[in-house]
Amino acid sequence: MDDSFYRHITLGYRVTAGFLVVLVFAMAGISWYGYTRITTLSGQVVELASTTAHLQSSITEATTSINAAIKQDRQNVQYQLGGVKEQVGSIGGTVNDLQKLSKTDPQLLAKYSKVFFLSENYAPARLVLMPTQYQYDEKKPLQLIPEVLPYFQRMVDQAKSDGIALYAQSAYRSFNSQGALKGQYAVTYGSGTANTFSADQGYSEHQLGTTVDLITTGTSGQLTGFDKTPAYTWVLANAHRYGFVLSYPQKNSYYIFEPWHWRFVGMKLATDLHNQNKYFYELDQRTIDTYLLNVFD
Repeated sequence: MDDSFYRHITLGYRVTAGFLVVLVFAMAGISWYGYTRITTLSGQVVELASTTAHLQSSITEATTSINAAIKQDRQNVQYQLGGVKEQVGSIGGTVNDLQKLSKTDPQLLAKYSKVFFLSENYAPARLVLMPTQYQYDEKKPLQLIPEVLPYFQRMVDQAKSDGIALYAQSAYRSFNSQGALKGQYAVTYGSGTANTFSADQGYSEHQLGTTVDLITTGTSGQLTGFDKTPAYTWVLANAHRYGFVLSYPQKNSYYIFEPWHWRFVGMKLATDLHNQNKYFYELDQRTIDTYLLNVFD
């Protein structure tokens, strides 16, 4: 073989070797590019996962805030609605109270004995006859306003259950009836004496139809001496439970002590007076009027 053959062989080896080198480097480049690309993608995946987690956290916080705001708004609305309902209820209660007061005689709790005056034109809107078993004299018709009569009957019935005989000797008296009675007392006892225990017409609580003179057995049909009986002791201890008060106790500044004279003022006022050991005419009229709304409750 000549030298040209060997040259061709050598050239072939070199070309082949060069190709192999190029191929190796090419493959190495591809591998490095792949590695770099994979690393980059991995980093992007991690960053994307972090971003996603942050977004999820933000969404959760936003959802929580929105729910809290909705809950607070709901509570505020409910509170406001509650306030509106309370105001409406208060207004409704005020309207009901006004309607109730409009149907209640404003004279019922007025201080009349030598203070206010009831004219000859005043009479209760309604009067009912007292059943005869509650009267001392069954032949003498007695009247009270219908709202007071049940309280009086319950009081007398309870007294009877406790062994106490209790009756009404007098109840409603008109303006003219009071004038006639006062005239009789003036003739019998003299005007000065009569003024100590009998009201002039227009100043008697009996004209209201809420007042009774009580009597019991064993006094010969007389009012005097009633305070010496078990009946008076019982009434003194229990009348307030039925809304009645003693108008003229001992040492009052209006009339002589009248243990038989009891006026209905409502259970609340009667109980307060009893518990405070006060009597009706000691209170100012403004204070008394606050009880008018519930006088028959």
